[in-house]
Amino acid sequence: MLMNKYTILIVDDTPENLDVLAGILNEEYNIKVAKNGKIALKIAEKFLPDLILLDIMMPEMDGYEVCRNLKNNIQTKNIPVIFVTAKDQEVDEKLGFEAGAVDYLTKPIRPTITKARIKTHLKLANQTKALAIEVDKKTKEIQNTQLEIIRKLGLAAEYKDNETGAHIIRMSTYSKLLALEYGIPEYEANLLFNAAPMHDIGKIGIPDNILQKPGKLNDKEWQIMKTHSNIGAKIIGDHPSDLLKMAKIVALEHHEKYNGKGYPRGLKDNEISIYASIVAIADVFDALTSKRPYKEPWPSEKALNLIKEERGEHFHPELVDCFINIFDKILEVKLNFQD
Repeated sequence: MLMNKYTILIVDDTPENLDVLAGILNEEYNIKVAKNGKIALKIAEKFLPDLILLDIMMPEMDGYEVCRNLKNNIQTKNIPVIFVTAKDQEVDEKLGFEAGAVDYLTKPIRPTITKARIKTHLKLANQTKALAIEVDKKTKEIQNTQLEIIRKLGLAAEYKDNETGAHIIRMSTYSKLLALEYGIPEYEANLLFNAAPMHDIGKIGIPDNILQKPGKLNDKEWQIMKTHSNIGAKIIGDHPSDLLKMAKIVALEHHEKYNGKGYPRGLKDNEISIYASIVAIADVFDALTSKRPYKEPWPSEKALNLIKEERGEHFHPELVDCFINIFDKILEVKLNFQD
């Protein structure tokens, strides 16, 4: 049946050449034809043929330019292109292969050779496609495993601090919503969603008697507590992964304050990573509105008022405005993920 056949696009400005190739191939393949480069690009993008036979010498847009356009388009870049040229024409094979062609055929067309070459390149393309699918599958498995490890490590730190998995989900979701409202691209906002659970990983290195103390910490205990930012950055370490780079920044800087009075480095204003500034608001809001060993939960409006009061002091002023704008969404998340 036609729908099960491979589709081949034939591109040539001479009708006789189109007829010859179509006549050779139409029994085995679904054939599309184009008489110039511009039409060929439109057909290729619309129908995504399995292979393209492309004449080199055409007016307005030659085969090299058509091939480069195909390879620069994410939808058509993987379609194998075979150049077709007259035997007596001067052909720059190096230029053709650099443009992305996989092979050449010469006119006059010899049916047996043409069919054999096409079958070979369709088989290679299918093998490449199958390999790409398998690689993509394995890559996603590895990424999912990495994300799960990060979540588990973040959860381990929270349990050590008498917090819950719901806190991780809430503050990570708050962070993503706030990032999107601020105008951060969705890819980076998703990275932040997955990096945020690592913000307090350094608490693993803080003694339990300090971390779980029901009352206020004394000066010595507070100095020890503040080391968790540097500990977290050391645990995450230096890694080329975008996710772990962001997680390290968040772990190190989420206790910095816009006015320069935070820790561990006393950064201020835009010296502080915007990702860490986002997590700071998300984390403080959730900490204030959650029950802790040393306090009862605050009402959401009271917590919001504190964040407003700290605009330009503790918190990045533009982020505070964004947080106010999405406060209804924040409350919805809080309701859906209760302890």
